[in-house]
Order: sequence, then C-alpha cells, then structure tokens
Amino acid sequence: MPKNKTDLPKLLTIRQAAEVLNVHVETLRRWDKQGKLKAIRVNERGDRRYKPEDIKKVISYEK
Repeated sequence: MPKNKTDLPKLLTIRQAAEVLNVHVETLRRWDKQGKLKAIRVNERGDRRYKPEDIKKVISYEK
C-alpha cells in the first residue's frame, strides 16, 4: 500500500480502500449496495476492487 493517500494503485482491494477512507470493510460493502461507492467485481468469487479516482471523490466530498 502506498504511504501517501494520493499515490494509489490502479485498483484497490476492499481492505486497501477501507484503510484509505478510514472506514470498516462492511461500510464499503453497504456503500456498494446503496450506490454511494460502486465496486468493480473481479474473478469468480466477485471480489470488490475500487478505482482510485472514485476513492479520491469520496475523500474530497468528506471535506
């Protein structure tokens, strides 16, 4: 995980996104269901990934 919140990887795992946003992973799952922060589903299990630009929008919205 990057040390700086502005230097994010191409796609973040749910744990990485939760760490950056300082929320619990269940909050991100709830936001995905509510449409607040949509996740990209990958692989057969349907793991969630998040775009850095979407994370940055949430961070700037909170300010």
